[in-house]
Parts: sequence; structure tokens; C-alpha cells
Amino acid sequence: MEHNNKFKDNKYDKDNRRSGRNNSGKGRYENRKKRFDNMDSKESHAVEYVSDKADKLNDIENAEESGFATEFAEGRNAVVEAIRSDRTVEKVFIQEGIQDGSISTILKEVKKRNIIYSFVSKQRLDQMSETGRHQGVIAKLAEFSYAEMDDIFKKAEEKGEDPFIFILDEIEDPHNLGAIIRTANLSGAHGVIIPKHRAAGLSGTAVRASAGAVFYTPVVKVTNIAKTIDELKDRGIWFACADMNGQPMYNCNLKGPLGLVIGNEGNGVSRLVKEKCDYIVSIPMSGDIDSLNASVAAGVLAFEVVRQRMGK
Repeated sequence: MEHNNKFKDNKYDKDNRRSGRNNSGKGRYENRKKRFDNMDSKESHAVEYVSDKADKLNDIENAEESGFATEFAEGRNAVVEAIRSDRTVEKVFIQEGIQDGSISTILKEVKKRNIIYSFVSKQRLDQMSETGRHQGVIAKLAEFSYAEMDDIFKKAEEKGEDPFIFILDEIEDPHNLGAIIRTANLSGAHGVIIPKHRAAGLSGTAVRASAGAVFYTPVVKVTNIAKTIDELKDRGIWFACADMNGQPMYNCNLKGPLGLVIGNEGNGVSRLVKEKCDYIVSIPMSGDIDSLNASVAAGVLAFEVVRQRMGK
């Protein structure tokens, strides 16, 4: 009897323990479900942020494939130049609570041109931003296509100058691309040529790094840089390739119709493209490291071209 009672007690305890486990499992499930259903605002914003970023990346990829550049200008300089250029600005988004000098200038320009604008939260601008450095203002632009080669020659003709063109051989960093476009504009170059593949395109980062120069400087995208050089030679262009093993730039004739070739950040100008160039130029250096950043090298060489063209 005692044995039987003991057996019943053990069975009762076991059933209770099993029931307890089932209840605790159910409780854990309900708690997890509750946490998911009641996701706090921070998590919700994170999901929205990722979704917005994914949509923006898809838009940019589609734009690149179709030959169109980014629809947004970010940062104060880029937005001001976009407004003042011939580009159509559809709307300007300005961060709430900012009223300093440059923002006031943007507002004045926007109102003068009857451009739609709205004040939005910083969080909203962060979600819209591709670069992460919008400086409190983003402009939505009408889509625009890359320029045609004839646009470069037309610009040179209008200025009554020999064509001066930058040819970028697989520049991958959009910051470098934007900085070189800015240098091209300031040094009087008539256009920039970039490859369609394995290179940075006109993303929001590149536009911002150009400080708005992209809105004034024709940028042409081509399938094959080497073939393009051959075609431009037929139009009277001579080509100088930047390379550490070239002749010092001061000893090279950089006057006349010129294409200045700048190579990839890590590998420099590719062998085939280098062989197509008429001469190779280098920047005299005497420091402890052996190379300059691609955009810096482009700037140094560009203003040597300016110096020689001015006859100094």
C-alpha cells in the first residue's frame, strides 16, 4: 500500500512538473510574441531606416543602369550650386530649427525661384541621406543623364579654348570622383570621362564631394576607356598619363588639346590604357612615402596644365 501511495505521489509530482514546464514554455512564447508585437519606437525606426536605405540603393542602381545620375544633392554647398545651376530642383528639405547663415541663403534662393520646400526632422533627413552628412539640407532633383562626348567639345569651343579633359581609369572611391570633378571645374577642364564598369558613378557622395561642380562640368560615361582614347586621338587630343615612373611634369608639354589620365587608387593606370597614352608624366616628390591620393595627384597635375597654358 505504501508503495502504491508512493507511486501515486510520484506520478502526481511528475504531472505537476510537466504541467509547470508547459505553462512556463507557453509564458515564454507569449512574452516573446508580446515583445515583437509591441516593438518600441527605436526598433520601428530602425526597420524603417533599413527599408528606406534598401529602396534608395535600388533607385541608385536602377539610375546607374539606365544612364541617369542620382536624384539628390546633399550638403549645403551642393544644394546651393544645384539651385543656381540649370538643373531642375523639385523640392528642398530643410532640417527644423536650423536658421544659420548658409541655410538662410538657401531659403532665399529657394523662395526667389519659387521652389517647393519643407521643414522636416533630422531623423527624416537621416533616413533620406545616402552620404550620412546632409548638413541639415537635401534637395530632390529632376533626373539628368550623363553628358555626351560632343558636350565636352562644345564647351571648349564656346570658351575658345583647346579641349582639356580628365579621363579617370577605374576610380572607385566616390569621394575621389567628386573631388576630381571639383578640380576639373576649377582648373578650367571641359569635361570628365569615367568608365561604365568597375568605377564610382555619380552617387550622392560624389555629388556632395564635388561641392556642386558636377552641375557645371560634363561627365561622360563610356564602356571602354582604351577605345575612347583612340577615338579622341582622331579628334586631335593628346594624352598624358599620370604615373610615378614618368617624366617630371615640368619637362612635359601640357599645352594644346589634352587628355589627362588618372588611374585607380591602388593599381594606377591600367597597362592597356597607359600604352595608349602619348607620354607619361610624374609629380616630383621628395617625402618619405611614394604616392599621393588620386584626387590630390589630379589636382597637382591639373594646375600644372593651367600654369603652362597661362604661359608662366
